[in-house]
Amino acid sequence: MLLQTKALIRSGGSIAKYAAANPSCFVLQRRGLRRSFGPKYTAKINEAEAKWQARAGAIKEGKKQNTWDFFEERGYIKDTAGKKEHIAELMRTRRIGAYVGIDPTAPSLHVGHLLPLMPLFWMYMEGYKTFTLVGGSTAKIGDPTGRLKSRDQLSSSDATMNMTKIHYQLKKLWENVDTQMRARGYEADWARTRGIVNNNHWWNKQPMLEILRRVGHALRIGPMLSRDTVKNKMTQGDGVSFAEFTYPIMQGWDWFELFYQQGVQMQIGGSDQYGNIISGLEIVKAARESEPDPAERKYIVPKTSLDDCVGFTVPLLTDSSGAKFGKSAGNAIWLDPYQTSVFDFYGYFVRRSDQEVENLLKLFTFMPTSEIAETMEEHAKDPSQRVAQRTLAREVATLVHGEQEASAAEDQHRMMYTGPPQMTIPQAPRAKDAATGGDQYQTIPDKPVTLNNAPRIDMILPESLIMGKSIGRILYAAGLASSATEGHKLAASQGCYVGGAHRAGSDNVTMSPDLVSFMPVKLWFPGETQRYLINDNLLILRKGKHNVRVIQMVSDAEYALSGQSYPGQAFTGAVRKLNEIMKNLKENKLTPEQAKDAVNELQRSKQEKQQGQQIVFPEEKSRQKKDMEIKLKQEMDATIKTIDSMIGKNPSGRRVEVKKENKDGNDPYKW
Repeated sequence: MLLQTKALIRSGGSIAKYAAANPSCFVLQRRGLRRSFGPKYTAKINEAEAKWQARAGAIKEGKKQNTWDFFEERGYIKDTAGKKEHIAELMRTRRIGAYVGIDPTAPSLHVGHLLPLMPLFWMYMEGYKTFTLVGGSTAKIGDPTGRLKSRDQLSSSDATMNMTKIHYQLKKLWENVDTQMRARGYEADWARTRGIVNNNHWWNKQPMLEILRRVGHALRIGPMLSRDTVKNKMTQGDGVSFAEFTYPIMQGWDWFELFYQQGVQMQIGGSDQYGNIISGLEIVKAARESEPDPAERKYIVPKTSLDDCVGFTVPLLTDSSGAKFGKSAGNAIWLDPYQTSVFDFYGYFVRRSDQEVENLLKLFTFMPTSEIAETMEEHAKDPSQRVAQRTLAREVATLVHGEQEASAAEDQHRMMYTGPPQMTIPQAPRAKDAATGGDQYQTIPDKPVTLNNAPRIDMILPESLIMGKSIGRILYAAGLASSATEGHKLAASQGCYVGGAHRAGSDNVTMSPDLVSFMPVKLWFPGETQRYLINDNLLILRKGKHNVRVIQMVSDAEYALSGQSYPGQAFTGAVRKLNEIMKNLKENKLTPEQAKDAVNELQRSKQEKQQGQQIVFPEEKSRQKKDMEIKLKQEMDATIKTIDSMIGKNPSGRRVEVKKENKDGNDPYKW
């Protein structure tokens, strides 16, 4: 197997000798593995292999359940590409690789994506090699499966935005799976593998001619035209484009690349992906048999049935009303907390019916089957308490959003629906209106940024800021620094990063949108920022491991129409607004009554903002911020008192000239 091959190479052994002794090992020559490694690393690989063979023996003796049998018991299997007995034996004897592919055609994953990911997560816990593939290239074509109308073409900036956001969502899911695995008591396994791969890595350098030469002869037009997706789209839809027709070829080649590089023999797909999986099997087989290197071909061509690739699809879920699972009033339940709040996400699962909740517990949680049975017994005693639904909601929310966010949503839900009427419900930390901006991009003070508490990723900023201001001010506006000064220090110390595959050259050359890598930010002139833009309007910044911003640059007019503001934006602070009100009052542009209404509105908006920031774990304010708020309140109160006295002396409401000065002769309203 691949691990044994690594051990042989690293210990200085001969690939040919090992292959001759192990004809079932077909992934024998991986690119770049030509170094020798010490005996300690080899011993770790041998130990992992010995544990796996002991596990296989325990399954054969009936002491441990086969992972495939577990999948069938939980209801994960719909259609299989390969005989079930063969797949079960393959999963028993080999630490195979498996993957799930996701095209970033939307800015977020939704609940429907979780179902094919769950068996992949289970395989990871059991010690297999598991990968999630982000289809950066295939998303540009669009999977026509199940569609009568072609997808709208994604712009480069939208594709990069989606690709970046979904990459971090998958990263967040994998870290939460690790947390669940430790909580469930799974033993550490050095050979356990997980990874996120982007197919841009090979499609950006693989000539299409080479792919057609290797697999094109094995594909027949007749079977491809007979697929239901193609027939329905040609007879009932808008027809099939050549790009859509080649989509299964691209997906199949993705599988071959993962097989060749990582030994991935299994693909898991959604309920509509069976046709693409079958096509993928044919393409992988053709690519293996057409390997041009004779030395490598000798071992990559399958020798036994256990060398073949396999796959399966998960079932299509519908709720009790017949609607597709994962939809609410026709809208998808997104995994992005800024598109579907954690509170609404939790509530969606609490609303599941008694008829479907047990099946959902089996499909979407890591609870043992015995624990699910106990939960259902408790639920049956008093279904009105919805014990099973609340357990389901808590488990899924923990997987997607983390323990802290799930607990907060559970508390909010309990208080709202079971608490006393007078109880004040704290606002969910993710439930901010996207139009307000600001708070949703701020981190929690004195707490490390994790994938579960990271601020919102996507945002818009005006062109005048991106193209005309320093990188320090941009970092401040993006919420990655507490001030422009700190942003300047971050850039000077290279404490933050800019995303994109950098291209050297003139200012007219922009970053590549295909592969988002990061390099340290340096102090550059404002005019140089355009060299770091993707597709001329996208800037990706990162501070630390998880605090990321994907910034779309828009015109100043478009930003003004959005109603948003950013930290450091001119004429948006409360003090400046208060000074502007008093200036207009002195210049007789406002009556005292109008000025008072304006100050009251300013106070009300500030109070609403502070109330909106109230969360389950309140933010600790700095002493400086508290002093500033006290000073601002005193100034507002003094302003209203002055205006009230003016109204008393001028009951007619006429505009008056303000000439009041303090004992020092200075304007009391000017800071």
